[in-house]
Amino acid sequence: MAKSVKKAKKRKVVVEQEGVVHLHASFNNIIISLTNKAGQVISWGSAGKEGFRGSKKNTPYAAQLAASNAAQVAYDAGMRFAEVKVKGPGAGREAAIRAIDGVGIKITRIKDITPVPHNGCRPPKQRRV
Repeated sequence: MAKSVKKAKKRKVVVEQEGVVHLHASFNNIIISLTNKAGQVISWGSAGKEGFRGSKKNTPYAAQLAASNAAQVAYDAGMRFAEVKVKGPGAGREAAIRAIDGVGIKITRIKDITPVPHNGCRPPKQRRV
């Protein structure tokens, strides 16, 4: 006897004019998530999603393309103002913010939420190149 498969419902995301841009810039990639105030993701993008591979993913150009495409989807959905939360040391943080502003989403605040240890774990040994 075949089991009946339940189909998952597509969740409804409420898009308001104000939202939050979470920008995670690591040494290897950049990930941009545009959410509403409740934290529900409206659109997202990354350098890997744009087709960049390897060391090209951590360039400012890759960050600019990923941010502009993700921001365009959110702009079309109705987002007009955003607070930017930047996390991580990677390249392309400023380029991604400029790309979001260039789409038409006005930046109200830029906040750096990079985690900084207060003398926590011992850091890895120094690289010798």
